Amino acid sequence: MPINNLNDLLSLYEESGQLQYAGEPVNQIEHAWQSMQWAAKVNASASMQLAAFFHDLGHLFQQVAGSPTLQGVDDKHERIGSAILERVFDSSVSVPVALHVDAKRYLVSVDRSYMSQLSDDSIRSLELQGGPMTQAEQGRFKANPFWRHAVKLRQWDERSKEAGRSIPDMSEIKAFLSALANGRHELKPMRLAMPR
Repeated sequence: MPINNLNDLLSLYEESGQLQYAGEPVNQIEHAWQSMQWAAKVNASASMQLAAFFHDLGHLFQQVAGSPTLQGVDDKHERIGSAILERVFDSSVSVPVALHVDAKRYLVSVDRSYMSQLSDDSIRSLELQGGPMTQAEQGRFKANPFWRHAVKLRQWDERSKEAGRSIPDMSEIKAFLSALANGRHELKPMRLAMPR
């Protein structure tokens, strides 16, 4: 299916949003919604809210059955997702998504407590993705103007795996994301379940 606009992206979540990996308590659509709610809670920009929702888009294109990490596969979802997002949004959305795996590697290397925040699947993928960054890699990462955005995105990512949280139906999600993408922020869904 060609991806050319926001509706195409959202159709993917309608088709594959129930995907869930071993060791993760939420599926992809639940994780996306929770991530975006963290961004909304801190009044992040529209671009960062969109990046938060779509940061794991690349997982929906996986070619491996089940959980790729259990088979020793890095699905490179950050590259796949950011390349697709570039067709629909500008770099303020796509680049933080491209960097959110590097942000995990960075945070693990500079914050000893960060590893304890990772889910089982995220710990497995960390090793496949290169493990903690070296100092040289940290320097290259921080040279990117979007590195801080990626770190924030990663922190929301780790907090967005809470089982049992309700999400709106897909029509409400579509309406909100469409409004967000078109600069109409009055639909910010504060009445919906927000992260603690």
